[in-house]
Amino acid sequence: MTEAEPEPRLLIVWHSRTGASAAMARAAAEGAGAAAWLVGAGEASPAMLRAASGYIFACPENLGSMSGMMKEMFDRAYYPCLGQIEGRPYATLIAAGSDGEGAQRQIDRIVTGWRLRRVADPLIVNLAAQTPEVIAAPKQVPPKALKLCHEIGAALAEGLRLGVF
Repeated sequence: MTEAEPEPRLLIVWHSRTGASAAMARAAAEGAGAAAWLVGAGEASPAMLRAASGYIFACPENLGSMSGMMKEMFDRAYYPCLGQIEGRPYATLIAAGSDGEGAQRQIDRIVTGWRLRRVADPLIVNLAAQTPEVIAAPKQVPPKALKLCHEIGAALAEGLRLGVF
């Protein structure tokens, strides 16, 4: 990277209702250090996505799919970013009550249209929330899972910095 080139930015777009995916996104941002650009899904704009060098999408799985706010972000940004962000790296962090696969599949299908490149295995943290009370309660993400989020953020930031992605 030359002095004229800007530092790569890792846009970490997140949504959370009970704190789990917010904690996962923060851990990834801590791992990414100065490259991290942590933005809530409600504030993420097409311009931010175009300005970023790579992405981490962090959200809960709600009723077998990604959260509505994350879907809304993709709805707002899809066409304005189409044809403008191909080949950029991404990773996903999903907080789930059971399997998380529905949210994962949705994100992968959407970003396939953008031609993004997955550079880390999906991380789905199953919090085993199965009753209405547990589903609605604030969540604590296990330290081991937060460490993995931190490592994903660090790996993506370093890959961007080195020009690997």
